[in-house]
Amino acid sequence: MEFQCVEDCSQCCVEREYYPSKRFGKIGVLILPEEKCRIEKLAIKNESKIKILPRIGISEKKDSFPSKILAYQLMGSEKNGNTCPFLDTDSGEESPHGGHPCKIYNERPLACTAYPLIESDPITLDQKCKFCKEHENADNNLNSEIEALLKIKEKMIPSEEFIWRYATNIGEIEDQEIIESGWILEE
Repeated sequence: MEFQCVEDCSQCCVEREYYPSKRFGKIGVLILPEEKCRIEKLAIKNESKIKILPRIGISEKKDSFPSKILAYQLMGSEKNGNTCPFLDTDSGEESPHGGHPCKIYNERPLACTAYPLIESDPITLDQKCKFCKEHENADNNLNSEIEALLKIKEKMIPSEEFIWRYATNIGEIEDQEIIESGWILEE
């Protein structure tokens, strides 16, 4: 069975998670460096206000900030980090599956194309995805999703010794005292 969005669902475009912990704040959609300029141009074309932050960087030395950024992240449009800025929540239109349509669906980032696959060891399906919940054999016939995820993984192989994560300082009001901002060296 081929993956397809479930009727009235836009959950993956709305809900953002804390990762790898609340300390780092909510994450945005992973954007590869070669996608960043294209996404910024799409925002201008669609009159969408976007915020792109660094996500993962690398450095040769432990006592310096990243010298290279491996990935950026497209943050949600709400103050708490939720809702993709390219999700059309105002038009009153519905996507073919009945949820809110994506303004850039045919030009979306690789991370969106890879969904509902989650990069872990081993690769798994997002258990919050309604399609995956409703279809036990959802992991069959995910060729385009696997191809997108493999492209992302290929770009995420660090060439330097130290890996840094960017803490977004974005999350729920009640979590603000836990959330940090800026580069944090992975231990």
